[in-house]
Amino acid sequence: MVGGSGLAGVIEAVREVAEAGVRRAWVPQLFGVEALTAIAVAGREVPGIELGTAVVPTYPRHPLVLAGQALTTSAALAGGAARAAKGSGSRLHLGIGLSHQLVIEGMLGMAFEKPALHMREYLSALRPALEGQPVDVKGETLRAATLMGPIKVDDAGPVPVLVAALGPALLRVAGELADGTLTWMAAPRVVGDRIAPSISAAAEAAGRPRPRVGVGLPVAVTDDVEGALERAASSFAVYGTLPSYKRLLDEAGLDGPAGVVIAGDENEVAGRIRALADVGATEFLASPVGSRAVRQETLRVLGELARETAFS
Repeated sequence: MVGGSGLAGVIEAVREVAEAGVRRAWVPQLFGVEALTAIAVAGREVPGIELGTAVVPTYPRHPLVLAGQALTTSAALAGGAARAAKGSGSRLHLGIGLSHQLVIEGMLGMAFEKPALHMREYLSALRPALEGQPVDVKGETLRAATLMGPIKVDDAGPVPVLVAALGPALLRVAGELADGTLTWMAAPRVVGDRIAPSISAAAEAAGRPRPRVGVGLPVAVTDDVEGALERAASSFAVYGTLPSYKRLLDEAGLDGPAGVVIAGDENEVAGRIRALADVGATEFLASPVGSRAVRQETLRVLGELARETAFS
């Protein structure tokens, strides 16, 4: 996952990831730089690399509005080429999530109600909208109807949708209606014991393909492991207080975010990342932590892993 100070910082971070040989970069949606806009610009500046959001909160954005924005971003990444053929690859991967009650209610003043039902209804509108199909959803948490015709954006390729799903209800929704899940702060044991099996079972029951399981964790290639863990504990302290992440850490028997950091020398880090495939992960969303030198070394190792494994 990439960050940066302002739009220029995001573009530079994406460029560094691409130059390291990593195939896909993920941009978080925080407050400040808008992720899909940044991706549209960065994708033009850095051709070839795939880009994803990790993740866009659903409550503040109506699904039809998000569909139009995502398709526009997809078209921007296509570089103005001829209309993308249906079924062809896409450079854009749309990660969405509920966010947190603290953010939705406390900061935005919106109701954080019936989250699992909200996500089901949201996907019921978003997925057909992204595919240029009519939408008519009259739910308990939202309404959406393409009364003026389906949403169409020239040159937009297909946009896979992944849901930040951690609990049983959301994993079931993601398995039934999305292309997979993106996790953050989920220890590999939790992914293997519960998350990957749950979403895979839901997808199979719904007759859908095997879902993608993206595992996001802090990572550092360094000889100062203790220093890396201390830095991560400080940088990611908020995740130890948010209820959904606190439950994940408790489930793994960990005291805080530092417990999920992948840190060590090149062989240690590479081995632990490769082992994620054994617990059902299909891709790794690395969040490099440390000094600039540590981050550059970490990106080098991630690029080498991307060339030898299926991980992006």
